[in-house]
Amino acid sequence: MNLFKRAWWRLRGHPGKTVMLVGLFSVICTLVLSGFLIRSAAARAADSAKSSVGAVATMQLDVEALISSGGASQGDGARPGTIGPGGDLRSKLVDKVCGSPVVASCNYTVDSGAAPTDQVALHRQGEPPAGQDTTGTDLFRAAGVRDLDSVKEFRNGDSKIVSGSGLERDSASDAIVVEERVAEDNDLEVGDRIRLRVGEIDPEKGGMSTEEVEFTVGGVFRNDTADTGTYVPAMADPANQVYVTPEGATRLQGKEPTAGGAALRDATFTLRDPGDLGRLKKDAEAAGIDIEIFPLSANDKAYRTMVGPINKTADFATVTVWLVAVAGTVILALVIASNMRERRKEMGILLSLGEKKPKLLGQHLVEVVCCAVLAVGFAAAGSRFVAQTVGDRLLADQVSSAEDAAANEGPRRDPSDPTGLTHEDPDGAEPVDSMDVELGADGIGAVGATGLGIAALATIVPGTRILRLNPRDILTKGD
Repeated sequence: MNLFKRAWWRLRGHPGKTVMLVGLFSVICTLVLSGFLIRSAAARAADSAKSSVGAVATMQLDVEALISSGGASQGDGARPGTIGPGGDLRSKLVDKVCGSPVVASCNYTVDSGAAPTDQVALHRQGEPPAGQDTTGTDLFRAAGVRDLDSVKEFRNGDSKIVSGSGLERDSASDAIVVEERVAEDNDLEVGDRIRLRVGEIDPEKGGMSTEEVEFTVGGVFRNDTADTGTYVPAMADPANQVYVTPEGATRLQGKEPTAGGAALRDATFTLRDPGDLGRLKKDAEAAGIDIEIFPLSANDKAYRTMVGPINKTADFATVTVWLVAVAGTVILALVIASNMRERRKEMGILLSLGEKKPKLLGQHLVEVVCCAVLAVGFAAAGSRFVAQTVGDRLLADQVSSAEDAAANEGPRRDPSDPTGLTHEDPDGAEPVDSMDVELGADGIGAVGATGLGIAALATIVPGTRILRLNPRDILTKGD
């Protein structure tokens, strides 16, 4: 007799057991499919986060590597060693690295100071305490930037241009942007020519340099930090912040830009993918930068902050899939083994009538596979709701844990901030707190393959006992 007909009659003749097997399979397939859906939704969310924010790679001077390479003078005890031109990272080389296909954006800065002149005075909120020496702090804080819009204060709205324009790559090398209060104190307007002194000590004279650098006021900005009316060191006062080009900041250091561009001490690159640091290093070497002296280090905190909770959710879903698959196989194997014990007489009669053992095992497999196919259909109908509900709950717990951990971690240095200051949330990144579960052909195919695999294992493992028996043993020995 055809094994498929026997399987069909068996399923119809024992509806209670058929429904139980379908129900058990449905629970297993629903949990497995929900795990697959959560994992794929998490992967999509992580890919979306990856495209929206990349790692920030910082390139800066390693003084020890420079000394080891012989690029700096060691000094002899009477005279200290100096870094020298070998420690200058040139902007033209960095511009080549900025053109790498793995770089989404880049910026570099030259931090320097500028001393006031008889033409431009510092903004003061109050007089210093009596007897306090302010020589080292009576300076403008000058930041040479590649693009003013990329400076953190302008990105987050703490500062904004109120007159003229900011600084861009094609700005004139002598352009300067000053704060509104300094402009008012000194009657400065856009287009005025001003002079500032180099903010470095002249080693020959033993005092502050008297060399002056000329600039043209290209813009005036306003910083939202209001005056307190009490004394603040000039360099710490936001009103005394000025922005110049990298070339201008180089001149304020007492140096002259060379054919290689401005002298930098660090540069930052935002990568399209946090895993592209290796490719960036190769591109930097191809551009002519010695990455032993100017090593690249990645800060992928923004990416890790965003995808950390959702990756943990995906990991939990993966573990759940394996646990449910293994446990489901064991449970089904026990149920099917018990079912086969009840059907010993039926199997003995069929074997005595000449039925082949593999066909007898095949009948059981067909019965279980039919139940599995029905279960996959039921799982496809309800698993999306289960996956969305469970996934959202798991993700909310992971996000809450991540926020608590971040609150206890404290501030860290932001390498993309030209001021180099620390901030509570340097990258402004928030964890991904939602996922969109989508049911597609891949998920149904995956759970279908898993369900059929479980059905096959759960049937074949206990069914191998049938292949070791003969009709006489089955019919005479009973259980």
